Amino acid sequence: MIGEQDIWQIRPGQSGTSEAAMAEARPLVARQAGSRPIEVRMSDEDAERYLPLIVGDRIESHRDGFRQECECRQWRALLHPYHDPMPVVNFYGRSIL
Repeated sequence: MIGEQDIWQIRPGQSGTSEAAMAEARPLVARQAGSRPIEVRMSDEDAERYLPLIVGDRIESHRDGFRQECECRQWRALLHPYHDPMPVVNFYGRSIL
């Protein structure tokens, strides 16, 4: 199992419209082979900061699969206009404890 970690910082004043875009974009990842439905949590300290929880079976399913498909272009079109700065994505899989 692989987890994706990034923080979404939303442009000031756009959290409401970005949440609508998040809801529209959510099924795009869930349809991918090896993916699970994503969950997005809002920061308790910053109403414009979100933590998406994205989990999949393999890194290749997301990094090499989803990013090469048209759903990724739709995802970017829906969400990227709200990000400031653009999130840095990291993948985590190997458990050490």
